[in-house]
Amino acid sequence: MVLKVYVSGMSGNKEVKKRQQRVLMILDSKNIQYDTVDITEPGKEGEKELMQNKSTSNGGTVSDPEPRHPLPPQIFNDEEYCGDYDAFDMANEIDTLEVFLKLAPADTTAVSSAQIELKQENGEAKKTEETAEDEETKSPAATEDTETSGDADAAASAANGDSAEKPEKNDEDGNDEAEGEVKDKGEDDESSDAVDVDKKDGDSEEKQRRIIENTKTESQSALLLDSERSSAAH
Repeated sequence: MVLKVYVSGMSGNKEVKKRQQRVLMILDSKNIQYDTVDITEPGKEGEKELMQNKSTSNGGTVSDPEPRHPLPPQIFNDEEYCGDYDAFDMANEIDTLEVFLKLAPADTTAVSSAQIELKQENGEAKKTEETAEDEETKSPAATEDTETSGDADAAASAANGDSAEKPEKNDEDGNDEAEGEVKDKGEDDESSDAVDVDKKDGDSEEKQRRIIENTKTESQSALLLDSERSSAAH
């Protein structure tokens, strides 16, 4: 069994070039034997056609996410397809590269598959924990906003209370002023009535004095008249 890495020596896509270099570097670092197949070399048309027909992953990049034909690097074990760069990189990250390259025995493959599933589950659990942490981080901010809103409502309520008390106080002051005016008016009326009574009393006394004086004058005149009559009789 021969491991084959299909590459393009004349690709103008920088991302494709970086991917090819990374695959070869990782294989060299792990001392894995492989053959490099450059599909752009003359006489490699059959190899290029085989790669394009049997590759089930298109190897899309950021600049070309949906290429018409699968992009290198593509990895095969003899003529059995292993996967594209993304699958290769994932297998390397979770330490199942030999299984991905179909170099491991059958029993090891079963164990490695279980490890892949376990690590994927761990990855999902980690994402769940990160999501929970993000929610916890957001919760204090939401609580602080709620408390701030509560303080603002309390301040507004206190301001409304003060405003309500002020009109009531103004009404009380107005009532006191009105009562004072009524009282002053009453006192003025009483003073006026007293003046009128005093005036009437003065008029009555004057009339009585005049009547007494007139009575005295009449009595004196009568006495004088009687005296004159007595003298004339003698």
